[in-house]
Amino acid sequence: MRVRHLSLTNFRLYARLEADLPAGSLILVGANAQGKTSLLEAIYYFATAQAHHAASDRQLINFLALAARETLPFARLIAEVAHRDRQRRVEIRVILDPANNPAGRPLRSASGVFEGAGGGDSRLRKEIYINGVKKRVSELAGLVNVVLFLPQDLAIVEGAPADRRRHLDIALCQVNPAYNFALGEYGKVLTQRNALLKMLQDSPGHAGVEAQLDFWDVKLCEHGALLIAARAAALAEMEALASAIHRDLTGGAEGLRLAYHPAFDPAAAPHGQLGLPMDVPVHRLGIPPEEIQERLKQRLHTTRAEEIARGMTLAGPHRDEIRFVANGIDVGTYGSRGQARSVVLALKLAEVEWMRARTGEWPILLLDEVLAELDTQRRRDLLNRLGGAEQCIMTTTDLNLFPPEFPPRAQIWHVQAGRVSSSA
Repeated sequence: MRVRHLSLTNFRLYARLEADLPAGSLILVGANAQGKTSLLEAIYYFATAQAHHAASDRQLINFLALAARETLPFARLIAEVAHRDRQRRVEIRVILDPANNPAGRPLRSASGVFEGAGGGDSRLRKEIYINGVKKRVSELAGLVNVVLFLPQDLAIVEGAPADRRRHLDIALCQVNPAYNFALGEYGKVLTQRNALLKMLQDSPGHAGVEAQLDFWDVKLCEHGALLIAARAAALAEMEALASAIHRDLTGGAEGLRLAYHPAFDPAAAPHGQLGLPMDVPVHRLGIPPEEIQERLKQRLHTTRAEEIARGMTLAGPHRDEIRFVANGIDVGTYGSRGQARSVVLALKLAEVEWMRARTGEWPILLLDEVLAELDTQRRRDLLNRLGGAEQCIMTTTDLNLFPPEFPPRAQIWHVQAGRVSSSA
């Protein structure tokens, strides 16, 4: 999979860009704040429908377009995407329209991935066209698969649980349309259920509200069970890949485990039975979603009084946690900075292999100033492992960060003030 042609209008620094992107490795060279990362962000946007470096989609619109009061400010992105057996034209328009949503209600994303209309801006609308036919935002899932490498990826290991859930969700949504749908629906149901719990907290014993809660419990369990089962399976598959890669990166000194700690654990010991106080792998792959659904429903029933008292849903995949354990040590809590970098690198490389196995194609690889964060050997390891990618786009401020044998095998573009030129 690769992007053959990229067209940008009023996107970030780019008032206009038309570029044929090469296969293989492409290095974008330039000083900071010239537009290198914006090119990666544009491709990432086709994969996730969200901006990685912006607080809202409004920030994607070129500042000159925002200042042009005589027209509706907009950004337009077009990609010609080549797969093994087909080619698609994908277009995204982000339009700031004062007439849109006159009631002023925020249009927020329920799932955080492939849903919503623009990060909460009530005047923003997003239009999707695939081969010229208008589609829903959620239908972008799987059309462009990417793995993004960033210096700030350490947050996956050291940050909040939400950072780890989001990282896993983005990967799963790209290869599993059923997961993408369930994630969006789960977010909507969770919002409704929490609103009802808050009402019951303020007005206890309201029979009509309790009856509505039963309905939303069923929906929450239906979608939540699919999320739990898919996460357990994906993490087991990624762990097998990441563990081997991590062992190579550490010279065989460390093993790596991806420990899934679901907020509701379908493999937990039966009620009243004590579990062993040991940190050992727990296998949940044999539990079908239907059984998870029923067990989660039972949990919601037994904890309803506590949830009403607190006005929130206490069990479900929205509170899941993922930990990274190397040689029995939780790297996020006790590991060194170097250990965390090795874990992130192993995880990202495993994600590439996992996507290839699931889709039969290389994902598009996007590396944003990553080499500056790695030592010389790690740089070589990374570039060697990604050398066979169908398309790999990297940014750098200094070509000397690359091993001397690598740049001659890549195409090099220079980026300055939103303009791109080739070295050839």
